[in-house]
Amino acid sequence: MQVPSAFEYERATGIDHAIALLDERGEEARVVAGGHSLLPMMKLRLAAPECLIDINDLAGELGYIAVEPDVVRIGALARHRELLESEALAEIFPIFRDAERVIADPVVRNRGTIGGSLCQADPAEDLSTVCDVLDASVVLRGPHGSRTLTMDEFHLGPYETTAAPNELLVEVRLPRRGRGSSAYAKVERRTGDWAIAAAGAAVWMGDGAIDDARVGLTALRADPQALAGISDRLRGATPSEDLYREAGELAAAASDPVADQRGTVDYKRHLAAELTVRTLRRAVERLTTSERG
Repeated sequence: MQVPSAFEYERATGIDHAIALLDERGEEARVVAGGHSLLPMMKLRLAAPECLIDINDLAGELGYIAVEPDVVRIGALARHRELLESEALAEIFPIFRDAERVIADPVVRNRGTIGGSLCQADPAEDLSTVCDVLDASVVLRGPHGSRTLTMDEFHLGPYETTAAPNELLVEVRLPRRGRGSSAYAKVERRTGDWAIAAAGAAVWMGDGAIDDARVGLTALRADPQALAGISDRLRGATPSEDLYREAGELAAAASDPVADQRGTVDYKRHLAAELTVRTLRRAVERLTTSERG
């Protein structure tokens, strides 16, 4: 039986209290809400925090989904289930519902949070890609105030963020940008598994052409600059199957996957291309269908 190493436990009663505990406990403290990523790592001794700070009592402060004219604000403790079931969020950013439908299982979705997902910075984690393609930013709060970072600024690499030990992620902000839609697609070995590969796309259009577009890839070690090149190619172009296929080829070339029990490098690059085509096509279809409806 695998058990974690010994740790102390504190229960935060508010945001300021949680930050004070983080400041007091230092680098050996970790925040826990859903715990579905951290606790398995602790059982395997891949993580051994000296103190867990439980922030579940902060759900009243940080469990919101707020739709405003120019931005959607999501509190860090919004649960996967709440993101899945939000009609307002699905209407504006359908990519969220696409992704949440294929995240783990109901047990995980009932407890896991968007903040925990982003802070884990797992390269196979779906919501990081979702937030990337929607040009999201995150708000961190610490003893000396708050700061807002883009996803590129927040995620330094696999399992690594720029959050200081005494900072708490409190909010995710998603800008609303005119006529746009989005989609997410994932291939997994079994329902609820980590992705073999996944892709997300967001498209904004005007006068029949693409004003802007973003493509993101999950579990494929994609090069950010190469992904930006896909946006450059799509910008100003008229949607077509040929355009989607070209973007898919660029996505495959941007990927640097590792061969493992889930598949070969060539197979994963094939998935990168195919899923990019599907998500771009679906995003554009959703946009044109909604306008006709």
